[in-house]
Amino acid sequence: MKKYEELVTDLKEIVKKIEDGETSLDEMITLYEQGTVIIKQCEERLSDAEMKISKLGKE
Repeated sequence: MKKYEELVTDLKEIVKKIEDGETSLDEMITLYEQGTVIIKQCEERLSDAEMKISKLGKE
């Protein structure tokens, strides 16, 4: 399982490829789909971290 920072790096690479002007439409769609999966993973990690921090604050 990748770390949050690694996921963000992957997402930045996807954005770069989409914006480079050399990527075909089909590849852009595939990259966009990959990006949405990565974003969901990032959101899950952030949510988990938020719950852990919240628990620590209550102890």
